Amino acid sequence: MGSSSGTSSESSLLPNSVSDENLQKLMEQRKRKRTESNRESARRSRVKKQKHLDDLTAEAARLTRENNRLATGVECTTRLCLKIEGENSVLRAQVIELSYRLEGLEQIIGCLSAGSGCFGAEESMNGFVVDDPRNYLYWNPPVENRRHSVQALLGGGFELLEKI
Repeated sequence: MGSSSGTSSESSLLPNSVSDENLQKLMEQRKRKRTESNRESARRSRVKKQKHLDDLTAEAARLTRENNRLATGVECTTRLCLKIEGENSVLRAQVIELSYRLEGLEQIIGCLSAGSGCFGAEESMNGFVVDDPRNYLYWNPPVENRRHSVQALLGGGFELLEKI
C-alpha cells in the first residue's frame, strides 16, 4: 500500500506540476502582454506629447508673426497720428492768425464805413501811420508783437480770442 500511495502521491504531484507550469506560463504571458501594453501606451504618450509640443511651437510662431504685424501697425498708426497732430496744430495757429486778421479788417471796414478815421492823423504804431486804412492790407507785424499790435489797433476785445 505504501508503494501505491507513493505512486498516487507522485501521480497527484504530476498534475500539480503541470498546472504550476501552466500557471507560470500564463503569468509570464500576462506579464509580456502587460509589458507590451505599457510600451505601446508609453509610445502613444510620447507621440501625443510630441504632437502637443509641435502644436505649441507652431502657435508660438504664429503669435510672434501676429505680434510683429500688430507692432508694425501700431508704429505706422502712431507716425500718422503724430503727423496729423502736427498738421492740426498748424491749422489751429492759422485759425488764430486768420481770426486776428479778420477782426483787424472788420475794424478797418467799420472805420471806413463811419466816414471818419478811427485814429487821429498823428497816431502811429511802431512808426506805422494808422490814418490810412490802405496800409493795413500789407500790415504784418512780427509774431511776438502781433497780439499787442492788433490789440492796440482794435482797442481790446480779446476775451473771445483767448478762448480759441
